[in-house]
Amino acid sequence: MGLDDKIENAAEKLGGKGKEAAGKATGDQGLKAEGQGDQAKADLKQAGEKVKDAFKE
Repeated sequence: MGLDDKIENAAEKLGGKGKEAAGKATGDQGLKAEGQGDQAKADLKQAGEKVKDAFKE
């Protein structure tokens, strides 16, 4: 997993956490769900990168 990918995935997850928190604070369920989706997508990308790294070794 390249450093750029790690940073990008971490930023996406952090952004998702921010959206989720903002959604909770304002009562906006759509924003909250979008934030949770962004976090899940970042986690999935990270898992895929780890699988690729495992096959490289």
